[in-house]
Amino acid sequence: MGKHKYIETPKKLWELFQEYKKDVKNNPRKKHTFVGKEGRGDYELLERPLTMSGFRAYGHTKGVTILHYFNNSEGSYEDYRTICSRVLDEIRNDQIEGGSVGQYNASITQRLNGLTDKQEIKTEEKITDLTINVISKKK
Repeated sequence: MGKHKYIETPKKLWELFQEYKKDVKNNPRKKHTFVGKEGRGDYELLERPLTMSGFRAYGHTKGVTILHYFNNSEGSYEDYRTICSRVLDEIRNDQIEGGSVGQYNASITQRLNGLTDKQEIKTEEKITDLTINVISKKK
C-alpha cells in the first residue's frame, strides 16, 4: 500500500499554490512611513513576493508539510514532479521580474535565484630570492 498523501493529487497541490498566491498578492506588507513636514504617520503598501518558504509556511497553516512533495521523499511523490516544477518556475519568475523592475530588492532576488555575478580572481606569486638562515642551538 502506498504512502498516505495529505494532498491527494497534483491538481490539489496546484490549487493550494493558487490559494497561496492569491493570499500573498491580496495581502501586501505595510511599511510605516512619515509624510510631510509634520511627519504625519502613514502606511505604504508593499507587494509581497512569492517564496518557497512562504508556500511551505502557508501549507503548515493548512496542516500539510509541502516539503515532502518537492523533495519526492522516498520516491513517493513522483506524480507531483511536474506541478512542483511549475510552482518553482512561477515563484522564480515572480522574484526575478519583481527584482528586475525594482518592486523587490534586486540583490536579494538575485541571491535567492543564484543569479549573482561571480568572478574568480587568481593570483600567482613567484619567489625569486629566498634566503634561509639556519641557527643551531649549542648545548
